[in-house]
Amino acid sequence: MPEQPGAPTTPVPLPLGWGQGTSGTIYDYIRVATFAIGPDGRIAQWSDRAAEFFGVPAAEAVGADPITAFIPREMWQRGRARLERILSGEEWVGTAPYRDQAGAESLAEVYAMPASADGSATCLAVDLGRLRAIETDLAASEAVIGQTPTGFFLFDTDLKLQRVNAAFAAGVGRSPAALQGLAPGDVFRPSDADRLLLALRKVLTGQEPVLDLRLSGPVRAARPSAGRDEDQRTWAVSLYRLTAAGGRPIGVAGQVQDVTSRHIAEREAAGVRRSLALLNEASTHIGSTLDLETTAKELLDVIVPQFCDVATVDLYTALLTGDSAPLTANPESGELRRVAVSSVVGNAPSVLGSERAGGVRVAEAGGTLCYPPRSPHARALRTGRSVVPQPGPDPLLRSTLVVPLVARDQVLGLVQLSRAIGSEPFDAREVAIAEELVARAAVCVDNARLYRREHERALILQRSLLPPGNPAASGLEIARRYLPSNNNTEVGGDWFDVIPLPGSRTALVIGDVMGRGLRAAVAMGQLRTAVRTLAMLDLDPEEVLSALDEIARGLGNDEDPDRSSAEVYLATCVYAVYDAVKQRCTFANAGHLPPVLLAPGQGARTITVPPGLPLGVGGEPFEEVTVDLPEGAVLALYTDGLVESRKHQLDEGIDAFRAALEAGSERIEELCDQVLDELNPHHGEDDIALLMAKVKGLPKGSVGDWRFPSEPTSVAKAREAACGWLLERGLDELVDTSELLVSELVTNALRHGRGEIRLRLLRDKTMVCEVWDDAYAQPRQRRAQETDEGGRGLQLVSLLAERWGSRRTPKGKIVWFELAL
Repeated sequence: MPEQPGAPTTPVPLPLGWGQGTSGTIYDYIRVATFAIGPDGRIAQWSDRAAEFFGVPAAEAVGADPITAFIPREMWQRGRARLERILSGEEWVGTAPYRDQAGAESLAEVYAMPASADGSATCLAVDLGRLRAIETDLAASEAVIGQTPTGFFLFDTDLKLQRVNAAFAAGVGRSPAALQGLAPGDVFRPSDADRLLLALRKVLTGQEPVLDLRLSGPVRAARPSAGRDEDQRTWAVSLYRLTAAGGRPIGVAGQVQDVTSRHIAEREAAGVRRSLALLNEASTHIGSTLDLETTAKELLDVIVPQFCDVATVDLYTALLTGDSAPLTANPESGELRRVAVSSVVGNAPSVLGSERAGGVRVAEAGGTLCYPPRSPHARALRTGRSVVPQPGPDPLLRSTLVVPLVARDQVLGLVQLSRAIGSEPFDAREVAIAEELVARAAVCVDNARLYRREHERALILQRSLLPPGNPAASGLEIARRYLPSNNNTEVGGDWFDVIPLPGSRTALVIGDVMGRGLRAAVAMGQLRTAVRTLAMLDLDPEEVLSALDEIARGLGNDEDPDRSSAEVYLATCVYAVYDAVKQRCTFANAGHLPPVLLAPGQGARTITVPPGLPLGVGGEPFEEVTVDLPEGAVLALYTDGLVESRKHQLDEGIDAFRAALEAGSERIEELCDQVLDELNPHHGEDDIALLMAKVKGLPKGSVGDWRFPSEPTSVAKAREAACGWLLERGLDELVDTSELLVSELVTNALRHGRGEIRLRLLRDKTMVCEVWDDAYAQPRQRRAQETDEGGRGLQLVSLLAERWGSRRTPKGKIVWFELAL
């Protein structure tokens, strides 16, 4: 049926193997030209490739004699004879020199094919130089691919294997024929196949070559050994794009090198570098403090998750309590406490403290535990050697390592390290690394243990040297506080004391020994004892500080050259004596912070006392300042830890202290707490000693005071005055004793003294009797012989009174005694 005009035409499919060609054929690699010679022996047809090949356009070539146009003159005769034979029907193949378009001489291979019908001939010319170069390239490629020990493969544009050499086939454990047409996923593991596909597409799209792409996988051995039929190999693959002469991509070539040995060496070198980095981090990170728990946590911060997935630290309980007894190495009787836990495994029973198989309880952080005698942990504690126990019932953990903490030949506890499922188990090198890490941590833990023990001893010593409770004082309400520093550093040398003195007087002392630690606490105790001894001598404040200065310098003159007196035996101190009868306080200062006084209706102010030099320096006298204290006034003595900080100036701290006093409660105990709450949270960098005294006047009628002339009748008058005063106050039981003792003291003043005699009676917690005279000679008790007429008066006073004594005054002395109420 004829085709209708305008009807769509249906393309007829071509037979298999037929189709239109594309650019990038064999003609792009070799130079080929065709032309035809007519029966008359002249060029009848001249193709474009011939024009390009010989450099002669068709207009000049057609009709020309090929012999005279392209063959040298000396070869015309031979060429004419050859042409005649070709036109007569003889086929000829040979070489012929020619000049190309650029004028360069070259050699062509010519194929002359005569046409028997009309006597013409068709000729095909090929550049022989190009053809020989292609032959050489092919031979070289075949030699390299077929004979080199390095693996080669070729993927086409569909990313299917087109060719492999024997080395590559042997590397992946297959034959070359079996690899033809396979995709990367048919040869390599899925993860590596995806990476290879991505790299092939990257190279095929014209980007840079991919070098040293690492692939790995199992290789089935040609002769598998018993129990092992596969070998894990690693390859380094480099990919290059293959293009035709016109730049058309025709595939990707790859070079494959087995780098299993190098990969193993690199992995081991990387492991060594990681181990060295881990040890270096441990050296800088572990032991930054002298706290046991912090040191244990620092160890776990280093090893989790860089080295393991789960880790715990168990220490002997005695280690944490500061017990000085030797630590036991017997796990059956040694209780341990889990001080640190770290994990990247969310629900590992070994971390959460659940029950293990066999009923062995796993302690949580802060809990205590005892390992069974035959457990791997007990063996590590007993032997001091690492143990790798068999995998336990924990489904999340694959491998566990138990390393004892050993320092100075003493087992302090153990560290347990575990790796989760999916991680490599601990090998011998990693066990050695773990032992080194734990050994370094053990030294830090032991240092922290020794420090804690010294710290606890020094703290106990320091607290034992401070006055217990709130000491009693005549005419004063006392409140005191002592707080160690917040950062748990060594104890300092801060101290205070309240010393009752005769005559309703009280000595208030506060001081700070420069330096820290046990030596500072010992020095503080020595100075405090010296202060109490000097106070009992009833010396003036300036004399007390002068004597203390001599004592401090004497303590610093130790023959041991390793001891530093600048750290231990330099101290600051304020010594004050308050007289409850006069409501007057006398101060002397040795380089300490000034006292602060809060008077009713007034703001808090510092009392200006010449600071003087610290104790132990010497060379300068101390000065006294006397201040009247009104009823209800609050006197505050303190150490620098309360007001000094790195965050602000000292003056700012004193101003804040004064403001806290002004805003505080009228009750002195509450005022102490309020001041500490206000100031201590801001720093707390040093120990704090705070001593507060609130003035409470003696009750009316508590003091009786008389003066008598230096004559014999004064003895009777003194007895009469004393008895009357006691009877008025209902102290009848003290009348007889007081009459006898007053008579004795007044008589002594009359006989051994001079000038006016003064008698004063004080009623406070005891009844105090004081007798003044103008003689400086102090009374001295002695044992009277049977034949002596005198010398028994002071023996009588010592026998009947609670205590007695004497003290100097600017114009003489005072002899006193006390009777219990």
